[in-house]
Amino acid sequence: MRVSNVTVRKRLSLVLFIGFLLFLIIDVRLGYVQFFVGNKLTALAKDSWSRDIPFEPERGKIIDRNDVVLATNQSAPTVLVVPRQIENPAEAAEKLAAVLNMSKEKAYKKITENESKVYINPEGRKISHEKANEVRALGIKGVYIAEDSKRHYPFGSYLSHVLGFAGIDNQGLTGLEKSYDKELKGEKGSVQFYSDAKGRRMPDIADDYTPPKDGLDLKLTIDTRIQSLIERELDNAEAQYNPDGIIAIAMNPNNGEILGMSSRPDFDPANFRNVPQEVYNRNLPVWSTYEPGSTFKIITLAASLEEGKVNLDKDHFNDPGFVKVGGATLKCWKRGGHGHQSFLEVVQNSCNPGFVELGTRLGKDTLFKYIRDFGFGQKTGIDLQGEGTGILFKPENVGPVELATTSFGQGVAVTPIQQVAAVSAAVNGGTLYQPYVAKEWIDPVTGKVVKSNSPIAKRKVISEETSKQVRYALESVVAKGSGGGAYVDGYRVGGKTGTAQKSKKGGGYLQNNHIVSFIGFAPADDPQIVVYIAVDNPKGTVQFGGVVAAPIVGNIMRESLPLLGIEKRENQIEKEIRLWTDKKYLEVPNVIGLTKRELQQQLMNIKLDITGEGNVVVDQAPNAGERVQEGTTLRIHLGEATDQKEKNEEN
Repeated sequence: MRVSNVTVRKRLSLVLFIGFLLFLIIDVRLGYVQFFVGNKLTALAKDSWSRDIPFEPERGKIIDRNDVVLATNQSAPTVLVVPRQIENPAEAAEKLAAVLNMSKEKAYKKITENESKVYINPEGRKISHEKANEVRALGIKGVYIAEDSKRHYPFGSYLSHVLGFAGIDNQGLTGLEKSYDKELKGEKGSVQFYSDAKGRRMPDIADDYTPPKDGLDLKLTIDTRIQSLIERELDNAEAQYNPDGIIAIAMNPNNGEILGMSSRPDFDPANFRNVPQEVYNRNLPVWSTYEPGSTFKIITLAASLEEGKVNLDKDHFNDPGFVKVGGATLKCWKRGGHGHQSFLEVVQNSCNPGFVELGTRLGKDTLFKYIRDFGFGQKTGIDLQGEGTGILFKPENVGPVELATTSFGQGVAVTPIQQVAAVSAAVNGGTLYQPYVAKEWIDPVTGKVVKSNSPIAKRKVISEETSKQVRYALESVVAKGSGGGAYVDGYRVGGKTGTAQKSKKGGGYLQNNHIVSFIGFAPADDPQIVVYIAVDNPKGTVQFGGVVAAPIVGNIMRESLPLLGIEKRENQIEKEIRLWTDKKYLEVPNVIGLTKRELQQQLMNIKLDITGEGNVVVDQAPNAGERVQEGTTLRIHLGEATDQKEKNEEN
């Protein structure tokens, strides 16, 4: 059958239309792939070919308030293997095993894993540069040296519980390293190269480098000058008393900044596995919970003064050595008691029955309100891990005996940092601050402050006038009472002793096993530093806070106050109770202009260091009027009378 020309033309037109439509679809699809998803597909293809060699960022440094480096980094290369590029696994394993001191079997297993890249862990992680050069010298294809670093703590165990430490992958595990791991760790970088399915490098495609972003540097409130004094005194106390533990905190009472913090036992962050886990996991100044003893009397005192329940000078109390409350007999630490005394003397003598009287005057509800307002029974909020809350009596369980024992610091449990924050509020004018350690985060490239912490005032607990009376009473404790060991000549120091019994399992208290403490502040009229020391079960001594802990605080105060720019005062309360161990001080006389003969006649208690050829004193050090310890060497320079005259004219 013959097909007409019209039909042929229709069929050709249809075929042409279908063909045109197919080519149009193909062209549109090609255009879409080329112009819209081409880059994405290329990236996917390159990603399937790519292999990464990671570059770890520099973890941010930790520095003190004066820019002293406390934690930094050391370069520590790491061995990385791309298994598919290894041409002779058996030979490569044998060479690597010899250099990295590992078994051939383990090395072979590592370099034949079905992974794109493998770390030789732990033998090849964070190795020395000498060892890394040995690995490079092997010339094994597929074995790379990746840049890495490890954490370095220049001062060893110094501030160890506060700093904490980082793990092998530079992740923070304890302390500030963990609390601020996000800010410190930075972001990883890498070198990206390309290989085919068999792992062979593709020479025509250039490597891509993404630089790592280093972590932020962390500046602390810690002052290493004060921290060093604390570490020294704790080392000395540990050697002298062989205690079960020691705790130390120094804080600025006016803003909550921690100036120093330490405890014993401590550890080296770089070798934390050398000590039991409970040593490095427990930062005792914020974790430890125990009965405070007499340091807690400061809270009862502050509450009584604020509520107008006592006048320190006019009100009196007779202490027979005990007080009967609710059928219980509560004894004073002094056998026979302190007799008739003012309430200022009650504070000076740390008289338990006198504080029971104050607690009774306050009543259960009022006393426990102040205890909670001063921050006990709750975390302070300090930016350190593992903080405890302490233990208070439940209100419904507080009877006359519980009220009485709480008033002098027994039957409740608190943390050291709670005590420091609370006493700071009692002496700084009445404001409770949240303690903190992290001060600023700094960009390591620009040196600019990225963010910072500011003081947090939680609440006003007592008035300025009450705080002034508390300071007055506690200064008299040091000058005239049980805290004499903390007395510092030329400075007004206030404080309170504490001697707390330790409870034992099953109830009751341990015998001859106490936590002795002292919390001090200075200057007493304008406190700039609060120092707390607690010594757990000191051996070979009388276990009293005034005997063991107060002198430690005194030593720290004596050297810290000049570092803080605080000058000596003349209007200091003279110490009334002096021990044979107390240092004696005298005022340096003016010897300039004296002859040799006059010099020898006047100076009986000062050693002389004489230089010069003349017959008259023309210069001296220390200067006239300074107070120095008896036996101090006075350096003088001799010259002629004309030399002295010329010097006077210059001045």
